[in-house]
Amino acid sequence: MSITVRKIVAEDDAAAAEMIRTILREFKIDRPGTVYTDPTTDHLSKLFEHPESAYWIAEEDGEILGGCGIYPTSGLPEGCVELVKLYTAASARGKGIGKMLMQKSIESAQHFGYNEVYLESFPELTTAISMYKKAGFITLPAPLGNSGHFACNVWMLLVL
Repeated sequence: MSITVRKIVAEDDAAAAEMIRTILREFKIDRPGTVYTDPTTDHLSKLFEHPESAYWIAEEDGEILGGCGIYPTSGLPEGCVELVKLYTAASARGKGIGKMLMQKSIESAQHFGYNEVYLESFPELTTAISMYKKAGFITLPAPLGNSGHFACNVWMLLVL
């Protein structure tokens, strides 16, 4: 398996959005207040043109297997960035791709000088939450920032 990790480009937008929505349907979290209905999901390459943000795509033979990024969500504390849109296609799970994408995103956060990484998730995503905990994320009692993803009810923070 030869997996390439690279930054997202406009040509990836449709496939990345379809992958994300397929996964949200699979876990039955395809509802308002999530990236499922977020209009930026269809234009991720444009969203991640924002300075001090990055979105990484894992690809094999031209097929997108997953993605993850960091984004300076409004309302977050100074020095804090959000880990966003970590998704791995069902066919690619259990191979370390999600962990690799998460680590690449955390490295990006460090590169930009952030000292905390925040994320929002769902209890249904047990494997992801376990991975976050192993990476050192701690659970928070309430959300930070203004992501607009009001349906998320798991909030975590990693101090770098």
